Amino acid sequence: MQLNTPAVIITVRTESKRLPKKCLLKLNGKTIIEHIIDRAKLINKAKKIVLCTTNNKSDDILCDIAEKNEILFFRGSSMDKLMRWYEATKEFRITHFVTFDADDLFCEPYLNNEALKQIEKDNVDFIFSNDIMAGAFTYCIKTSALKKVCEIKDTEDTEMMWTYFLDTGLFNNESLNTKDLKKYNRKNTRITLDYIEDYKFFKEIFNILNIQENNLSLLKILSFLNDNPYISDINYFRDDEWSKNQEKKTNLKIRL
Repeated sequence: MQLNTPAVIITVRTESKRLPKKCLLKLNGKTIIEHIIDRAKLINKAKKIVLCTTNNKSDDILCDIAEKNEILFFRGSSMDKLMRWYEATKEFRITHFVTFDADDLFCEPYLNNEALKQIEKDNVDFIFSNDIMAGAFTYCIKTSALKKVCEIKDTEDTEMMWTYFLDTGLFNNESLNTKDLKKYNRKNTRITLDYIEDYKFFKEIFNILNIQENNLSLLKILSFLNDNPYISDINYFRDDEWSKNQEKKTNLKIRL
């Protein structure tokens, strides 16, 4: 019998298109991916942290960083994110996990811990949230559901993977249900890293707050932004373009 093994899976590769090698850019002397790892370690409900990257030679450096920071790593398909995740769950005997994108520097550990509790308590397949800002939380997924998705999908282009869980009618899904969700939804603010302006946004916050360890709660960061609204102006104008790009890439293909 497999033991209950919740995990964090950090999805990252160096070959980003809009902002090349963004995960290796530095903030206060540390690479973005190192700051992401620091934040993932705050998700204490997880028993394992896995950096999930590709077999491309360019991603060797990410595996070195994972080893240096004493977390696991897994290498798989460069295109098929879902299969890469599934193979990682098999390798490390993971029963369920939260996804932690390497461009979400302020993804909130509290919300991820709550999602891991909720998926166990309610015995659901997939947890999402449309009630908070992009970058605050991604998804929580049961491995058995991920296995089924990998069996029915009819494409390797699975970057916009959520549609397989939410739009097929095959899974038991729940919205993240925890107190004070509205506090994690500051309007006119974007906290994900895709463009050079996003990097400037994060750099401004890290510099002013002198962040060395990426452990400030998102609520404290949003409070700081409330007091300094000019910072959100650095990159928010990119959000509409980003949203349209996400929609364009969403593609549901299943075997009939």
